[in-house]
Amino acid sequence: MSTFDPDALECLAAIIEEGGFERAAQRLSITQSAVSQRLRALEAQVGTVLIVRSRPLKPTAAGQLMLKHAKMMRLLRADLENELRELAPSATGGGRDEDRISIAINADSIATWALPALGALARQGLPVEIITDDQEFTHEWLREGQVLGCVTSLGQALRGCKMEPLGCMEYVVVAHHDFARQHCPKGLNAHNFHQLPFVAFNRKDHLQQTFVEQAFDLPRVGLKQLFVPSCEGQVRAVQAGWGVSVLPELRVRDLLQSGELVNLAPRHRLGVTLYWHCWNLSSDVLDALTAALSEAAARNLLPCRPQKTPPKRGSKRKGPGPDVTSA
Repeated sequence: MSTFDPDALECLAAIIEEGGFERAAQRLSITQSAVSQRLRALEAQVGTVLIVRSRPLKPTAAGQLMLKHAKMMRLLRADLENELRELAPSATGGGRDEDRISIAINADSIATWALPALGALARQGLPVEIITDDQEFTHEWLREGQVLGCVTSLGQALRGCKMEPLGCMEYVVVAHHDFARQHCPKGLNAHNFHQLPFVAFNRKDHLQQTFVEQAFDLPRVGLKQLFVPSCEGQVRAVQAGWGVSVLPELRVRDLLQSGELVNLAPRHRLGVTLYWHCWNLSSDVLDALTAALSEAAARNLLPCRPQKTPPKRGSKRKGPGPDVTSA
């Protein structure tokens, strides 16, 4: 087995993560020519192309494997840093900016319980990088080797990874009290949902449709949707009277108690079970991340429960689907 140049591996990772040669050069504080030379040398050693020179740049299958190897090397360095701090507290670590520990977490978890879970590790110096995506897609970052772990709704362990259930995040459908009084004074029902604008996260966000379909036992539905790509932005849009939205109960609990927002379907809640997936490696860093997220999830999420039949519509949902419960 060949020994690969760590600088060349980090160069490959920088090109993929930054999306280009110029930004990779800026991140590594080298010239763009040096970036190209390191990549060519690594490709020559591997014996195949690692990056497709397209717009945007894309790693080949071999490039994804080498990216995963680069991230494993980062993880080993992070573990070494932790062990050295314990043995020699006065020792200074490498502190390289490229030694980031990347994980993917869905936006709703970031907005509610996940950031406090990682606070202690960040303060201890763990160079964490959080990548956000819809809970149905965060596992793709792990599958492609671009992150070490992810919070996802996928309930099946990926190859080479271990999985741990975190809990169930509940969602409710809400609107500002003025909007509700004007447009749906009797709440959301099977007869008026198509008249109301729904504020969704992005085009990947199926929670709005899933809530309506399962709450009212309907086949595939179409909604009028606005897109605001952050949980906090969705809340603010609803507060401003843009429309209704299916949001984490954790995030809007205080606003519901104050009366600023109204639960439009109090008999129905959408439960999404979340899981933590990470590489199946012996690593103090991965163990610390797993413990921190699991403990925080146990404090904030509901216990996992058996899932009902997946949604009727032909979506691309993988694994068990969300569950709508009636009070």
